Amino acid sequence: CITLFHSGAKEVSIKARGRAISRAVDVAEIARRRFLPDVKVGKITIGTEELKSKEGDNTSTNVSTIEITLTR
Repeated sequence: CITLFHSGAKEVSIKARGRAISRAVDVAEIARRRFLPDVKVGKITIGTEELKSKEGDNTSTNVSTIEITLTR
């Protein structure tokens, strides 16, 4: 994330699913507050993905998703 901004990127997206959502939020906040104070949160998209079971027993589980877009 930080490396992309230093290489000239104007926008970086951080995506996560399930339990990794809290880690993605932490990455965005630490990058924004500690390392890159000129970066703003552009857009936050949340959703749910339906994952099919690998065993073919017609079951599925819902997994939460998040996409955080940081812009300079």
